[in-house]
Amino acid sequence: LQVGHTQRVELVPGRAHTVRTLSLKPLLFEIPDFLSEEECKLIIHLAQLKGLQKSQILPTDDYEEAMEMIEISQMDIFNLLDHNQDGQLQLKEVLTHTRLGNGRWMTPENIREMYSAVKADPDGNGVLSLEEFKQLNIRDFHKYMGSQKVKMSDLVRNSQHTWLYQGEGAHQVMRAIRQRVMRLTRLPPEIVEHSEPLQVVRYDQGGHYHAHMDSGPVFPETACSHTKLVANESAPFETSCRYVTVLFYLNNVTGGGETVFPIADNRTYEETSLIQNDVDLRDTRKNCDKGNLRVKPQQGTAVFWYNYLSDGEG
Repeated sequence: LQVGHTQRVELVPGRAHTVRTLSLKPLLFEIPDFLSEEECKLIIHLAQLKGLQKSQILPTDDYEEAMEMIEISQMDIFNLLDHNQDGQLQLKEVLTHTRLGNGRWMTPENIREMYSAVKADPDGNGVLSLEEFKQLNIRDFHKYMGSQKVKMSDLVRNSQHTWLYQGEGAHQVMRAIRQRVMRLTRLPPEIVEHSEPLQVVRYDQGGHYHAHMDSGPVFPETACSHTKLVANESAPFETSCRYVTVLFYLNNVTGGGETVFPIADNRTYEETSLIQNDVDLRDTRKNCDKGNLRVKPQQGTAVFWYNYLSDGEG
């Protein structure tokens, strides 16, 4: 395998498709004309009939109250944020965790505004020492976040979506597409049949989804499941682990709309390294054009990639 390599694969009986390698890490392929124009239009029609809903809702007013319920010491918070354990909190270390806040995507400017509002950074150098952090009242942070008016464009995800069933008894075209995915990925039928339904997402002008892992976060206490149909009652919480993601573009656009892989084929991956000199490569509103790999939407094209290595590491 090498980037740019193409091969011909029969995904529909009697018809060969071109599979082009776009990246080795993650291993990522592009398949033009994977779906026909009619199939794309049918999926859009079925999604509209089902009804699309906002992919992320605006934070509620009870954010501050919810944060008060979390019992964690100030020292534990500092150690959690201090990624490199150097006793100081750089802006980029705080930024990698603020997505756990009230759903708002935080920028370096937002963090500085917050520091100023709660008088967190007296010397104004954008770095909080342990001593400075100890002087803070964490409730002031929560009050500040709760007081901020948030627009849809401020969220991590600004889109609408719905889910379409592809299992037994589904529309014959939906079943045929699932069979095509099986031939493309070469995954066992039981894995594909028990995977998530097809998610249809609509991004209006200005819509976005900031860079993210496409498989859920896995911690020691997490039950990692490929399918949402299987529940592990003994696990504290369960996350959806996607071995492979297959994405289809359902329409052409006049501009924008790319899917960006900011660190495709980087030697290593470290989230804090994506934020340099106030340039956050995860921010698709501002820095989509700076990512290592950008895939332009083309109606009917499929892109698929592996979220894990063969040894199970991601």
